Amino acid sequence: MDLKQLVADAIDQSLDLDLLKDEIYDVLEVPRHEGHGDVAFPCFVLAKQLRKSPNAIAEELAENISGEGIGSVEVAGPYINFFLDQELVTEDILKEIYSQGDEFGQLHIGKGENVTIDMSSPNIAKPMSMGHLRSTVIGNAIANIEAKVGFNPIRINHLGDWGTQFGKLIVAYKRWGSEEAVKADPIASLLEYYVKFHEEADKDDSLNDEGRHWFKKLEDGDPEAVKLWKWFKDESLKEFNRIYDKLGVKFDYYTGEAFYNDRLQGIVDELDEKGLLEKNQGATIVNLDEFDLNPALILKSDGASLYITRDLATAEYRKETFDFAESIYAVGNEQSYHFKQLKAVLQRAGHDWQEQMHHIPFGLITAGGKKLSTRKGNVILLEDVLNDAVELAKEQIESKNPDLPNKDEVAHQVGVGAVIFHDLKNDRLNTFDFVLEEVVQFEGETGPYVQYANARAHSILRKAGFDGSKATDNQEFKLTDDVAFSVVKELNQFPSIVEKAYMTYEPSVIAKYVIGLAQSFNRYYAHTRILNEDSELQSRLSLVYAVTKVLEEGLALLGVEAPQEM
Repeated sequence: MDLKQLVADAIDQSLDLDLLKDEIYDVLEVPRHEGHGDVAFPCFVLAKQLRKSPNAIAEELAENISGEGIGSVEVAGPYINFFLDQELVTEDILKEIYSQGDEFGQLHIGKGENVTIDMSSPNIAKPMSMGHLRSTVIGNAIANIEAKVGFNPIRINHLGDWGTQFGKLIVAYKRWGSEEAVKADPIASLLEYYVKFHEEADKDDSLNDEGRHWFKKLEDGDPEAVKLWKWFKDESLKEFNRIYDKLGVKFDYYTGEAFYNDRLQGIVDELDEKGLLEKNQGATIVNLDEFDLNPALILKSDGASLYITRDLATAEYRKETFDFAESIYAVGNEQSYHFKQLKAVLQRAGHDWQEQMHHIPFGLITAGGKKLSTRKGNVILLEDVLNDAVELAKEQIESKNPDLPNKDEVAHQVGVGAVIFHDLKNDRLNTFDFVLEEVVQFEGETGPYVQYANARAHSILRKAGFDGSKATDNQEFKLTDDVAFSVVKELNQFPSIVEKAYMTYEPSVIAKYVIGLAQSFNRYYAHTRILNEDSELQSRLSLVYAVTKVLEEGLALLGVEAPQEM
């Protein structure tokens, strides 16, 4: 229910002026303090037309306003504060949630169109670190939100399985590697070799030339290079999939950079045929002066491809294959310039669909204020963090509810959920420092706090033997107290919150909303004897059930599970 629309309708019916209802709606405000009403109308907008002071207009208009859903009005200077009919509005909102169930908040923006989402994309032969968390969980949440508003999300893991770093790794393995060590502990061993390569290359730059040489051999199909590369890739994917299972993240495609190798020449030929390629100091470029960007380097002087060459092939393949309505790249903020160049080259090539491509940048996760770096060995392994979070959750469950059945399962849901939620409650462009002990807390603005509020609500429903999924036409939704109405108004915001999260590609909008809803419910729980046997018992239980539906749906959009007992 659109509460502002109720008020806009009432004002429109009371005015005999050339003022559109949409104009009234646009200036309506939600007061910060509930004592100032549910919706406020600033009368400044009428002053010029009526040639009166806003205060006088407010006094006159307030005497004539009435309408369905309007309880009372109060004048506060130039404002008219509207207090809605709590019983009527509560009944309408709760009926809407019950009738729609899991589809509450569902929007029909997408019409089933495809949206490709490039997310996670770890590099082969390197461990998944905390640095990979953001792309993975932001991309997954955006995919869930896209589905909620009517699109068909296609999750793509664009693996970093190509590039000069593989030439460097081959050199490192041939110089210092051991087949037995790699078989025993693949990722740790490969990381050790990769770090050692860069340490040695800082002393001897010729190693970098050797690495580039071996990557060129890999591009040319050298049997030894290809065999080592495939081995590194297979071992890495086993590790990655174990971590994705912990996070509850699934992909539709694992099409990494190497997948597009046979399309690279087609990209070069297309750009050449369109007269876009130029030579610059032996390299092949596309000039982007008209976009105020540096030239896009398409081929190195030795003919080797670059990231942008493969990303051009990737973009064209995805458009041809999926005919996407949107193509989303959940990739760090440091790649913003790259995506500007990518879209500029596609535009020069005549591909108007580049406007449907959206880079969704995000800030860094730091540890102790320092950037994480695989290259320098300053890495916090994602799997270690998830395991530690689960252990912390289990310790707290043991102290709070030692008799809880399936403690291990709940500890996993709480621990992993805490890590995901902490990432997503931060505005994605912000950089934040990760401190595990602050993340896995049952108090404060955390994932476990929201999960616990939901579990508390389920506990109330179990005690009452209330099953909202079996609601009948006679279900009662009549509540009249202010604290309950605050919860109802919070629930009512969910569809607009989903829309805002979609429009801004910002999962934190939903995370902050469920924190607010959990806080509002906990205030209601502290204020109200919910299980008191009186005429409003069934209505109170209806409200509690509605809270569980919206909290669980909000958490699900973030990729966080919601245990019913904690």
